Amino acid sequence: MSTKDYLEKDYYAVLGVPKTASADEIKKAYRKLARKYHPDANKGNTETEEKFKEVSEAYDVLSDTKRRKEYDEARTLFGSGLGNFGRAPGGSRGGFDFGDLFGGTAGHTGAGDRINDLFGGLFNRGGSQRPSSAGRARRGQDIESEVTLSFAEAVDGATVSLRLTSSAACAACAGTGAKAGTTPRVCPTCEGTGAASRNLGNFAFSEPCRDCRGRGLLVDDPCPVCDGSGRGKSTRNIQARVPAGVSDGQRVKLKGKGAPGENGGPAGDLYVVVHVQPHPVFGRSGENLTVAVPVTFPEAALGAEIKVPTLRGMPVTLRIPEGTPNGRTFRVRGRGAARKDGTKGDLLVSIQVTVPERLDDKARAALEQFRDATEGVDLREELIKQARSE
Repeated sequence: MSTKDYLEKDYYAVLGVPKTASADEIKKAYRKLARKYHPDANKGNTETEEKFKEVSEAYDVLSDTKRRKEYDEARTLFGSGLGNFGRAPGGSRGGFDFGDLFGGTAGHTGAGDRINDLFGGLFNRGGSQRPSSAGRARRGQDIESEVTLSFAEAVDGATVSLRLTSSAACAACAGTGAKAGTTPRVCPTCEGTGAASRNLGNFAFSEPCRDCRGRGLLVDDPCPVCDGSGRGKSTRNIQARVPAGVSDGQRVKLKGKGAPGENGGPAGDLYVVVHVQPHPVFGRSGENLTVAVPVTFPEAALGAEIKVPTLRGMPVTLRIPEGTPNGRTFRVRGRGAARKDGTKGDLLVSIQVTVPERLDDKARAALEQFRDATEGVDLREELIKQARSE
C-alpha cells in the first residue's frame, strides 16, 4: 500500500466503522459489505466491483494490527480527513513533496519549501532521502520599504531613489561560511544531503541533519565576518518607478526588485508603502481631484465665468449658471489623476459662496435695497412647518 493511499483514503469510512472499532466490529462490517458488493452477486456491474475492491483494501489494512497502527500514525501526524493534502502532487508515487502542495517550487520560497526544510523527504518509502535543500535554487526574500511623495508626484507617478538592506551571501567568504583560504567539507553524517533518516516501522521520516543543520556541509574554520553562517547584510541603491495615481498608504509591488536569489534563483519582490503629502489646494477622491473655489454672492446669483486652478498648468474657465447654490459641484473632464488604462479622472469643483467681512457704504446700500426688495419672502417658513408636523 502506498503512502499516498494511507494519507488519502479513510478506510474507517469505507467500512462504516468508527476509529475506535474493535477487530470483531471491523470483521463484521467487512463481511456485510463484501456480501453486498461481491462480483458474483452483481455480475457485470463495474461500480460494485470497484466498491468490493475498495472494501477489501480497507479490510486488509485495518484487520492487520501492525498495518493499522502504521495507518493511524500516518494520518494522526497531519490530522484525519486530509483530502488533497495527502496526495502526492500529480499522482506521483514515492516521496511526499510539501513544496508542490503549498506552492513552493524551485526558485520560490513558499510554505512548502519551509515545511520541506523541516521534514525533508517525509514518508519516502524504504528510507530514501530527499536531496539537500541547501543546493536548490531559492527565490530571494521580499523587501518592504517606504517613500514619501508630493501630491503631484503621486498623481503623475515618479521615479524615486531607494536605499535597500537585505540578506545576501557574505562577501568575505562568498557565502561558504568558511574563513578565507579554507573550504567547507561534506558532512560525513548525511553525506552532503542535509537530511538524516529515521525509520519508524514501514516508513522513513527524514529530518535535517543535526551535525550540519541541513546545510550538507561542515565548516571547521568559520568566517569571522558572518560567524560561519554564510550570510550577511547587503545595502544597495535602486531607482524605482512608482506608478501614477497612487494614494496615501498604498502598498506598491515592484516585481524582481527584492533581495537576490540563491543558487541561481530569481530575486524577490519589493513592496513600497507610499506616503503622500497633502496639497494646500487640491484633494483626492479616487481617480478624481477635488478643489473648493470661492465665488461672490452676485456671481452665484447672477451667473459668471470664473477661473479654476488645475494641478498641471494654466487655470481653466468654468461657467456657472445664475442661481448656483453654495456647495454645488461642477466637473472639469480629464483634469484628475491617472487611471490604469492611461486615461485621467476629472477635476471636481465645489462652489463656496463667500460673505464679505466688511462693506463700504455703496455696497451696503445696494444690499439693503436688495433686502427691501425681497422683504416678505420667508425662506425658512416651510422648514418650520415640516419640523412642527413631525
